[in-house]
Amino acid sequence: MFHLVRPFHNRPLLMKIFSARMATLPLLMVPVVVLAADEQTMIVSASPQTLSELDTPAAVSVVNGEDMRHAAPRINLSESLGSVPGLQIQNRQNYAQDLQLSMRGFGARSTFGVRGIRLYVDGIPATMPDGQGQTSNIDLNSVESVEVLRGPFSALYGNASGGVINMTTETGRQPTTIEASSYYGSYGSWRYGMKATGAMGDGTQPGDVDYTVSTTRFITQGYRDHSAARKNLANAKLGVRIDDVSKLSLIFNSVDIKANDPGGLDYQEWQNNPRQSPRGDQYNTRKTIKQTQAGLRYERQMSEQDDLSVMMYAGEREMTQYQSIPFQPQLRDTHSGGVIDMQRHYQGIDTRWTHRGELLVPVTFTGGLNYENMSEDRRGYENFVMNNGVPDYGVKGAKRRDERNLMWNVDPYLQTSWQLTQKLTLDAGLRYSSVWFDSNDHYVQGNNGDDSGDTSYHKWLPASSLKYAVTDAWNLYAAAGRGFETPTINELSYRSGNQSGLNFGLKPSTSDTWEIGSKTRVGNGLLTAALFRTDTDNEIVVDASSGGRTSYKNAGKTRRQGVELSLDQQFAENWKLKMAWTYLDATYRTNVCGDGNCNGNRMPGIARNMGYASFGWQPEEGWYAGSDVRYMSDIMADDENSAKAPSYTVVGLNTGYKLNYGNWGMDLFGRIDNLFDKEYVGSVIVNESNGRYYEPAPGRNYGVGLSVSYRFE
Repeated sequence: MFHLVRPFHNRPLLMKIFSARMATLPLLMVPVVVLAADEQTMIVSASPQTLSELDTPAAVSVVNGEDMRHAAPRINLSESLGSVPGLQIQNRQNYAQDLQLSMRGFGARSTFGVRGIRLYVDGIPATMPDGQGQTSNIDLNSVESVEVLRGPFSALYGNASGGVINMTTETGRQPTTIEASSYYGSYGSWRYGMKATGAMGDGTQPGDVDYTVSTTRFITQGYRDHSAARKNLANAKLGVRIDDVSKLSLIFNSVDIKANDPGGLDYQEWQNNPRQSPRGDQYNTRKTIKQTQAGLRYERQMSEQDDLSVMMYAGEREMTQYQSIPFQPQLRDTHSGGVIDMQRHYQGIDTRWTHRGELLVPVTFTGGLNYENMSEDRRGYENFVMNNGVPDYGVKGAKRRDERNLMWNVDPYLQTSWQLTQKLTLDAGLRYSSVWFDSNDHYVQGNNGDDSGDTSYHKWLPASSLKYAVTDAWNLYAAAGRGFETPTINELSYRSGNQSGLNFGLKPSTSDTWEIGSKTRVGNGLLTAALFRTDTDNEIVVDASSGGRTSYKNAGKTRRQGVELSLDQQFAENWKLKMAWTYLDATYRTNVCGDGNCNGNRMPGIARNMGYASFGWQPEEGWYAGSDVRYMSDIMADDENSAKAPSYTVVGLNTGYKLNYGNWGMDLFGRIDNLFDKEYVGSVIVNESNGRYYEPAPGRNYGVGLSVSYRFE
C-alpha cells in the first residue's frame, strides 16, 4: 500500500498519493500514486523505495495544473482532460447544467451535473452524500493537479464511485507571487482573475504559514441563443505548521452562478439552426446557484510508524431553476410545478489512522470512519402566472411542492498492503457503506396526499489488486472490486407518469469490475494499457426526460467492457506528445424498453471509441506552439437506439510567447478551436421524451489570453 505522510523535515519531492491521500481526501483507501509537484508530500511504502505512478496497481491518470493552464481559457475541465483515457467529458454549452462527464460509462445518464463519479477539491467532496456532484466550484486558475482513478479500487470511495476525480489546489511557497490573468474569446466570453501565493517561513518550523488565494469572474453571451452566463468563483487555502509533527489547513470555496438554459433541440431544429433556443426563449429557462463551503484538515505524525488525519467540512448550496414545462400539466393536483427552489446544508468528517510495520513481511494498515449528512429544503412552484387567461412564463407562481429531505451515511473502512516479495505486492481493502434517506412532505392538499417516506441501503465493498514488477520500468497488475450506487435525491424526486412523491421504488445498482493492466516507462514518458469489464445489476437509467425534468428506473443487467491506452512522452526536452484511445462496449443485458426489446442495445450517452492526441513545442521561455485532435464516435441518444449523435473529429491550434524579465513574468497566447468549422453535437440529453436530444457545439471559434505575474524576491 502507498501511504501519505507529511514530512516536516524533508519537503521537495515530486510525487503524491492518489488513494492514500487520505490526509486531504475523505474516504480515501485506494493505493494509488501519481506524479505531481507537491513540495509538502512524501510517499512512504512498506518497502524502502519511493514510489511513482508507474508502481500504482490501478488505472490512474494525472494532469498537471500548469499543463491545464497552458494556452487554455481556464474555464472548464473539458478543455484539458481529453488526454485521460476512459473519461468522456463534454461541454454542453449550457452553464445551467454543468459539464457532461462519465467514466467508463458511469455517469452517462446524467441530464445535469455529475453522477456516478466521486469528485473532490482539496479533500472536500464536490459530490454530495447521495452521489450528485458538480464541477462548477473548481478553480482552474489555482489547480495544482487533477488525478483521475478508474477501475475496481474506486469502489473503496463508497457510494456512487464508478470513478474518482481529485482536484488539488496549489500550496503556497516562497517567494510571494501575484498573478493577473484574462481570456477573451468568441461569443462574448471573458474570464479574468487574480491569484496570490506565498509562505512565511519554509514550512518546517512551528508558526510557518503558507497560503493560496484565487478569484475568478467569467461572463459569456453563449454560442446558442438564451445561453448567457455569469460565474464568480473564489478559492483559498491556508496552512499553519503547529509543531514539528502536525499541521492545520483551512480551505474555503465559494461560487455564484447565474445562467440561462438553452435546452435541447430535436434533429430537425439542429439541422435548421443549431444556435436557436425556442423553449428557452418561450419559458425563460434559467438557473441561479450559490454555494459556500469550508474545511479544516488536521494532520499529525504520531510516530515513525503511525499517522493520524482528520478532515472536517461544511457547506450550503442554494439553487433556483425555471423549467420549460407547459402550464396544462401543472394544473393537476399531483404536479410539483415548473420551478425548483432548493436549499441544502451538508457537512462531514473523515478520520484516518495509518500504521506501517512488519507481519512476516512488510505490511501497512489503514483504518478509518467517514460520516456525511445533507439536509435539503425542496419547494416547487408553477412557472407562470395568468394574465387575461394567457400564461406568462418565467415567473414564479403558486406553490406546488414543499418537503424536507435528509440523507446521511456512515462508512467504516480498512485497507492493507503486503510486500510479499521484492517484486510482488498485494493490496486489499473493505468498506461497509450505509446510506439513509428520509423525506418529510409538508405539501398535502386535495388529491396530493402525504408522500413522506424513508429508505436505507447497505453494502460491503471489497477490492484487491496484485502487482508484479517485471523490471524496474515495467509493471503488470490485476485488480477486482465491487461497487454500488444509490439513487440521488434528484433521481428520487420524480416518478414516471407525473405521479407525486419520491420514487422509492428505485433500487441501488451493484457493479463487479475486473481489470488487468500494464505500465511501462519509455524514456521520459509512460505507456499504459488497461483491459476491463464491469457487470452491473439494477443499473439506474433514465425513464423519461422532458422540460428539464427527468425520472429514472432500474434497467436490470448491463455490461461495460473495453480497452484504454495512453502515452505521455517528452522528446528532446521541449517537445511534448500526449495520446489516448478508449474502446468501450456498453450494452444492456436485459430488456429496458417499455415497447420493444432493448436486450443487446448500446447504452445511450456513451461513445464506443474516443481518441485524443496533442503535440507541441513548449520551452520554458520564448515562442511556443501546439495542436490537438479529438475524435468521438457516434453516441446513442435513447434506449431503443433509434436516435444518435454522429461521430466527429475536431482540431485545435495554439501559439504564444513566454517572457521572464527580472521579477516579472508574462504569457501571451492565441488559440483556434474547431479549426475546420465542423458542425457537430457536443452532448446529448439521454431519453429526452420529445426527441430533443441534441446540444450543439460551436463552430470555429477563437480566443486570446494574457497572464502577468510578479515575484516579491
